[in-house]
Amino acid sequence: MSHLSRDIISDRKNYKHWTTVTLRYGDTDKLGHVNNAVFATMCEAGRAELLFNREGSIGGPGVTMVIANLNLDFLAEMHFPGSVQIGTALDSFGKSSLRLYQAIYKDDVCCGISHSTMVLIDETTRKALPFPEPLRKRIEAEAPLLHVRA
Repeated sequence: MSHLSRDIISDRKNYKHWTTVTLRYGDTDKLGHVNNAVFATMCEAGRAELLFNREGSIGGPGVTMVIANLNLDFLAEMHFPGSVQIGTALDSFGKSSLRLYQAIYKDDVCCGISHSTMVLIDETTRKALPFPEPLRKRIEAEAPLLHVRA
């Protein structure tokens, strides 16, 4: 998944940006646990809260961010009812992309971790755009680089 250990990626104290999602009965499958596809949707909710606002992409008009890659490790079952907290932190920036780590928690148990790549694109041409420095700084301030925090 990444160059960091599972212990670092799954450690709650390594995240500053948090999103809370309420589980729905319909999120469960016939085995009674939250379906694996819902884990991906939870990760999406965490990314969206970081990278989008009411006007769209925090990059401004005419640009958006799309997912290019998602790796997801399932660590524990989740069950309805309750709420889930998704921690999101920056891994790195490329020229037109960024990589994020995420950890999904329910009842203080890390149930999943992910590593994803998002690409900044022009909404009209659908081509990748370089990340402007002010946007990089905004994302770094909201979801700093994941590393062991004291």
